Amino acid sequence: MLEKTTRINFLFDFYQSLLTDKQRLYMQLYYLDDLSLGEIAGEYDVSRQAVYDNVRRTEAMLEDYETKLQLFSKFQRRIEIVEKLEHLIPESDERSESFRELLNLLKEND
Repeated sequence: MLEKTTRINFLFDFYQSLLTDKQRLYMQLYYLDDLSLGEIAGEYDVSRQAVYDNVRRTEAMLEDYETKLQLFSKFQRRIEIVEKLEHLIPESDERSESFRELLNLLKEND
């Protein structure tokens, strides 16, 4: 369950601007704020089932966006490459510090 939650949180970070305000709100409350379906339903005077359906549909949309756009997959691949490059930089080399600075810039832009 934790892996699914982590994945949905990442997908939400990448694709939230493609969601409606209501989808964004329910996903934020459910995944980021850790509110239960019942708590969200009570807060917005809708049924628990309505919240559940909205969250599940939105999860499917996020997965669909990822299938088509691959932003999260590309992000993960960049992180892997940066980590491999960090291990290849010699400890005492004249250019090592420059390489490390460039890798840090790559990490900051993710």
